[in-house]
Amino acid sequence: MKKLIRGLDKFRQTYVSSHQELLEQLSHGQKPRVLFIACSDSRVDPNLITDTDIGELFVIRNAGNIIPPYGAANGGEGGTIEYAIHALGIEQVVICGHSHCGAMKGLLKLNKLQKDMPLVYDWLRHAESTRRMVLETYPHYEGDELLEMLVAENVLIQIDNLKTYPIVRSRLHQGRLKIYAWIYNIETGNVLAYDARTHTYIPPEGQLLEEEDTVGSFSTSVNNESIIPVKKELEALLKVTPQTSKAAKQATRSLITLFDKARRLGMNNIELQNYHSLFSESVQLWAEKIYTRV
Repeated sequence: MKKLIRGLDKFRQTYVSSHQELLEQLSHGQKPRVLFIACSDSRVDPNLITDTDIGELFVIRNAGNIIPPYGAANGGEGGTIEYAIHALGIEQVVICGHSHCGAMKGLLKLNKLQKDMPLVYDWLRHAESTRRMVLETYPHYEGDELLEMLVAENVLIQIDNLKTYPIVRSRLHQGRLKIYAWIYNIETGNVLAYDARTHTYIPPEGQLLEEEDTVGSFSTSVNNESIIPVKKELEALLKVTPQTSKAAKQATRSLITLFDKARRLGMNNIELQNYHSLFSESVQLWAEKIYTRV
């Protein structure tokens, strides 16, 4: 407690004194841009890992970054989601899991929790579909590998749960809401983001591709010859095997640039999807190279 009280004094003398204008603005209301759903784990700090300031994130935190399906629980998650999207007009949601998650470890031994921690047991039952799916789909995984798989799949299942909320389904249908799946690695500080096209977790820069997606068909009055150079560059990039983290980052940036260029030149959606599939393995290898310490 002494540390906390000293921290309060430091906060007033340093942060408050240098952010008077921001705090004055926030006293009149909040306009966060992102709803960030994370685990309560003390090692995970949404503002710290995203380098965001007070007022930029609207945060929900609980054990296991779990969102019960609509109508399944009377907790505060549903009301907070509804308020964030309807009242605050938030159009971006991040569900962020993390490595070494205690809630996911508990999920693997769910029945043992019922006697000693019945409330934890009741809460983690909202993630029972995650546990069953992982154990039945990946029977050969165990130990840390099984836990990593559970963390990764749990984020995606919680997104499915989030989509059961009327306000979420409505905004998604209108194209006014985007949902992202992230995993934070405690020991490295790195974040990976789920890419629905490749069904893998990749560096979050890859999500810039999603931001630039267009809805509907592309114009048919396209000069096909103008796309030929882009195709050649994509085919050349497909053969690239980066040997360093820096080279892997450059390859990722190049791929994003080429996909953006292909869209602007009018490459049709089917062909774009084919290229996404071709690069799925490469993107995964590049991500491993970026986040592997030498």
